[in-house]
Amino acid sequence: MLEQEIELQLVRAVKKMGGRAVKFMSPGFDGMPDRLVLLPGGKCGFVEVKAPGKKPRALQLVRHDMLKAWGFKVYVLDAKEQIEEIINDIHSA
Repeated sequence: MLEQEIELQLVRAVKKMGGRAVKFMSPGFDGMPDRLVLLPGGKCGFVEVKAPGKKPRALQLVRHDMLKAWGFKVYVLDAKEQIEEIINDIHSA
């Protein structure tokens, strides 16, 4: 399965829950996660989407650690089977 297919399934699953998984772009601040998941009730989390078995680059890991240190939830998604768990974790925060 391609990264784009996993990302599209994430977007659809979040929308089905009444939220949005917006493409997150940060010009001049490389390494930020691909998607910002916004759920009803003010719940949010960052999701880095990867092809199956692929790992985040070093700079991406630095950004993930920075966001986590600030109290944000950050996930690496590389399989469609992880989508429900990630969404439920964000929703339950």
